[in-house]
Amino acid sequence: MALQKLRMGMVGGGEGAFIGNVHRMGANLDGQIELVCGAFSSDPAKTKRSGESLFLAPERCYPNYISMLKKEQALPANQRMDFVSIVTPNHLHFDVAKAALEHGFHVICDKPATFTLQEAKHLQQVVNSTGKLYGLTHTYTGYPLVKEAKHLVATGKIGKVVKVVAQYSQGWLAACEDNSNKQAAWRLDPAQAGISCCMGDIGVHAANLMEYISGQNITDLCADLTTTVSGRELDDDGTVIVKFSGGAKGVLTSSQISVGDENGLAISVYGETASLTWRQEEPNTLWLKFNDQATQMIRTGVGDLCDEATAATRTPAGHPEGYLEAFANLYSRFAEQIRAYPNELTNKEAIPGIDDAIRGMAFIENAVAASNSTTKWHKFTL
Repeated sequence: MALQKLRMGMVGGGEGAFIGNVHRMGANLDGQIELVCGAFSSDPAKTKRSGESLFLAPERCYPNYISMLKKEQALPANQRMDFVSIVTPNHLHFDVAKAALEHGFHVICDKPATFTLQEAKHLQQVVNSTGKLYGLTHTYTGYPLVKEAKHLVATGKIGKVVKVVAQYSQGWLAACEDNSNKQAAWRLDPAQAGISCCMGDIGVHAANLMEYISGQNITDLCADLTTTVSGRELDDDGTVIVKFSGGAKGVLTSSQISVGDENGLAISVYGETASLTWRQEEPNTLWLKFNDQATQMIRTGVGDLCDEATAATRTPAGHPEGYLEAFANLYSRFAEQIRAYPNELTNKEAIPGIDDAIRGMAFIENAVAASNSTTKWHKFTL
């Protein structure tokens, strides 16, 4: 029997939403997935308009996600959606994911996974009890040279890791927010974003990347989070110093008030014999540096890269690949996981899942707690 495209439903991501369209483009890029339905907004009229713009059947543009789950569940197996993509503000992630899993659907969700760490732990129980797949779009793990960096560290190319430095700086929230800016409004609203803006929105990406590449988990931290713009309730800038399970030390800086910075994610991993540096704004270059020999420039699609990096590369060398392709790599691999279900993939890396979701929420809550404390070092608790 010929394989068919996997059918995706989406919750959130309607008109005026940035990340929903990014997810749709990523899901569509490899031709493995088709968007078939959605509950794109809490406003049924907006959902209808969004569905029309995406050329969806009107009867599959649902007024709310519960209606979508129930009606899709009732469709024949060869018509109903296979999984749900969640791209709502943070406060809705848990409820939608829990309901989707309990209705028998796999879930892929934008980060952070939930509104609180407690919700993430509860969601883990739901994932385990339903047996369905759960994926989290930590986008930067989808870049080929991030995968190559992870491989080089794991195979001892730079020796024992002793220090990790990550920076994620943006400037788009440097001024008082415009109330008409939907993206700013919900991220700065504790009722929708949670206890953190900057660390919850972008700092958690940097923390995930530090652990992903180094192969070590954060065990201790101290933090200084700042609300720079007057009148805000949540942080828009911060620094976190960390200790890792393998003995390495690290520094993470995250900012959304760094005027002129666009999406300045960069990471350096220092080993005893060499170091690696990667920048998201120049994603097709990875630098391997030494004290006693020439620096090496590793390029996407050039030479003998590891299997995961090669699989994540689509075009010949010199044809830039970036953000959308990284999203596509996550969706394409998640599609492979769904096709293999209930078996696990062999010799292939699964996309970030519920364990990463819990660590991400723990990072946010631990960083906020440490910043509010006069004690220097805090154990990283789950």
